[in-house]
Amino acid sequence: MQRSLRCTLFAVAALLFASSVPAAEFATVQPADAGMSAERLQRLDEAQSAYVANGQLAGQVTLVLRDSRVVYSKADGWRDQAAGAAMTHDTIFRIASQSKAIVSTAIMILHERGQLNIGHPLSRYFPEWTDVQVAVDDGAGGYTLEPARQPITLRMLLTHTAGVGYGYGLAQDRWEQAGLTGWYFADKEEPIGASVARMGALPIVAQPGEQWVYGYSTDILGAVVEKASGTDLATFLRTEIFAPLDMRDTHFYLPRGKAERLAVVYRPREGGGIEAIPEANGMQSQGLYVEGSGPNVSFSGGAGLLSTARDYARLLQMFLNGGDLDGRRILSPKTVELMTVDHLGDIMFRPGQGFGLGSSVVEDLGARGALGSVGEYGWGGAYHSVYWVDPAERLVVVYMTQLIPAAGLDDQDTLRSGVYQAIVD
Repeated sequence: MQRSLRCTLFAVAALLFASSVPAAEFATVQPADAGMSAERLQRLDEAQSAYVANGQLAGQVTLVLRDSRVVYSKADGWRDQAAGAAMTHDTIFRIASQSKAIVSTAIMILHERGQLNIGHPLSRYFPEWTDVQVAVDDGAGGYTLEPARQPITLRMLLTHTAGVGYGYGLAQDRWEQAGLTGWYFADKEEPIGASVARMGALPIVAQPGEQWVYGYSTDILGAVVEKASGTDLATFLRTEIFAPLDMRDTHFYLPRGKAERLAVVYRPREGGGIEAIPEANGMQSQGLYVEGSGPNVSFSGGAGLLSTARDYARLLQMFLNGGDLDGRRILSPKTVELMTVDHLGDIMFRPGQGFGLGSSVVEDLGARGALGSVGEYGWGGAYHSVYWVDPAERLVVVYMTQLIPAAGLDDQDTLRSGVYQAIVD
C-alpha cells in the first residue's frame, strides 16, 4: 500500500500546490530543461522511498528548485500512519530551528530601516542583560562566575557566538530553577520578551565573542524584533515576510482549520521501526502547536514555527534572488551577501564550514567532505527537516519530515548525494 501512495517524479507536479494559488508561483519543468538528469533523479526517488518502505520514516516531502523552477518534488508515505492519511505536498511541519533563518531575516529588515543595528549591544533593548555573568568550570565539579569581558551584541546572537546555550551544562541548576531549558516554548504562559528578560540574570556558558554556542540566541533576537518594531513577533513576521512572500501556511500556532494537515511526530521504536510520540507537552512530543491547544502566547523565534516545503522554498528563493521574489523585495542584495558569508573567523565550528547571520556557510568543500559548493548555506530543525541554498548551482533544496531523535539515519546524506549527482550541465 505504501508503494502505491508514493508520488513519482513528475506525475504530481500539477498537484504541488493543492490550494488555489496566485499567478506568481514556481513553474515546474522537465529536469533536462534545468540541466539535470531525469534518469539520475529517479535514483534519488528510489533511495528516498526506501526509508519509508523500510519503516525508518513515516513520510517525507522533498522539493528541489533550479533556476527558480521545480525539477523534483516528492510526497511519500504517511502524514499520519494510524489514521491512514497520506503525506501530501501541503502537509505542515514543525520546522524548529529552521525558524532561525526567518527571524534573522526580520532582524536584517530592521537593520536596513535603521530601527536597530546588528552592532548594538543586547542591553540597549534589554537592560537586564547589562551585567552578564559567565559560568566557569572550577575544576572540582562545580562552577564559579566571572563577568563578561565584552557586551553581547546582536551580531553575536545572529552568529551564535554570544555564549548563550539552551540552559544545559555549567549553571544548569540556575536555568532549571528559572524554568528555562531546551528550545520548546509553546507551553509557556509568558511572552517571549518576559522570558528573555529573565534570562539576563542567569549565567551564560562562554565569554561573548569567543566560542560558537548553540542556544537561545535567536529566541532573544525575536524578542529584540518586538522591542525595535513595537509589535509582537508573530505580527511582524506575518506582515513583513509571510504575506509579501505568500508563505500562506507558516505560523507559530496553527489555525484550527489547518490542523488536519499537521504531520504527526514519530520516534525510533526499540527493536526497530518507528512509533508516534505521545501527546504530552515538551520538546519530544506532538506539542501545543495548534490554536487553542495551549497558552499560545510565546513566540519562539529560535524554534517555534510551522511551515510547508512550498512556503519555505519561497523564503529560500528570495535569498537566492538577492532579496526579491515575484517583485516583492524583502532585503537588499548586499544584506543577503552579508548574511551568507562566514562571520566566525578563527572561532571553531565544523570542518570546512563557517557561520553567517542565521545559517551555516560552506568555506572549504574538501574539508566539509560532501557534495555541494563553496558558498552554499543552510540549516535544519530538531524534527529532522533540512534545507540548503547553493548559489553556484542556482539550487534550492527543502526536505521535510517529523522524526525525533533521528540519530544514525542517513537520509539527509542520501538526499544531498542524490541531488548533486543529477546535475549534468
